[in-house]
Parts: sequence; C-alpha cells; structure tokens
Amino acid sequence: MDKKPFVIGVVVGSSRPGRRGPAVAGWLTEVAARHPSVRSGVAAVEVIDLAEQRLPLLDEPVPARFGDYRQEHTRCWSAVVAGCDAFVFVTPEYNHSIPAVLKNAIDYLDAEWRGRPAGVLSYGVDGGGWAAGHLRDILSEVGARVVDEHVELGLFADFEWPGGELSDPTAVARVAPGEDRAAAVTALLTDLLDAAREPAPVA
Repeated sequence: MDKKPFVIGVVVGSSRPGRRGPAVAGWLTEVAARHPSVRSGVAAVEVIDLAEQRLPLLDEPVPARFGDYRQEHTRCWSAVVAGCDAFVFVTPEYNHSIPAVLKNAIDYLDAEWRGRPAGVLSYGVDGGGWAAGHLRDILSEVGARVVDEHVELGLFADFEWPGGELSDPTAVARVAPGEDRAAAVTALLTDLLDAAREPAPVA
C-alpha cells in the first residue's frame, strides 16, 4: 500500500466579498506543485477556505483545550484540520492584525494545532508584516510549531492591477510576484517538511 502523502493545508484566512486570499492561495499551490516533495508525491497541498467553513462566532461552552466539542460545526472543522499534517496560513492585514474570521477559526480548536508545523504568507499594502507577527504569536500560543521562513506580498509590488494602478480597491488584481517570492514559498514548504521530521517538543 502506498504511503499517505504529507498534507499541507493552505488556510485562506479572509472571508469578505472581493477578497484576494483565494487568488494568493492559488498562486501558492502553483508554486508548491513544483516543489520536489510535491512532484514526487511525498507531500500534497490542500486549500482550506474559511469562507466555505462558515463557522459562527465561537459558541462552544467548554474551552477548546478540553476537546469537548458540543457543536456539529466544531466537530466538522476539527476533522478538516486534523486531516492536515502542517499548515500555511494565508492572511491579509486588517488594521495591523489578522481578520476576525481567522482568529475565530483558530480559537475553536486546540489539540489539532499542537505540535504541527505552521507557516505564514501575508499580503497587504506593505506586505502584511504586522498581521504576520500577530498570527505567529497566536499560533505559538496554541502550540503550533511556527517555522522561521515566511512570505510577504505587497499589493503594489506583487499584484498587477487594471489600468496599472490601485485606483479601485475592489478591482480584481492578478497575483504576479517575482521569482524571489516563489523561492521564498519553496523555502517555506521545505521548512515545514523539515520541521515535521523533527521530534515534537514534549508539552
């Protein structure tokens, strides 16, 4: 029987209309398809769109640390996350932080994050560095093994806009990062795979 591939979940961390997260995640998966471990079948990438999960604001009566999930949507979300071996979180920057839908999704669970490698790809006017920093702190708090490598995309440097300028914030833009950004994604994926080979720290 073939060995199950190492599954990297790409979490699209925004849900508003007109969001660019799915396009960024699509570009990431295209780059990932060229990674040696993905080409060989050792690893696979799956996109997890929080807009499709439709989680309400956290409504579990018991803290996630106890793993006593009472709501069906929580159990479904747990199964989705548990099916992944590592994660790349794709997040825009909202007011120097991450979207509420992403924080909410993380807060629903606990054991499903603990010990699993996680990386961050942020995007924003200046690359989303504030959001990336906050997200890394949150992921560390729930016990994820956050890797050092991360990727930032700037809305002016790494996207192509109709008419050549960001004149309409709702305009559909094409994700067009340079090869240096693609190389950073490859390095991020390699970090995740390397982290998975290391023994998880004892809690």
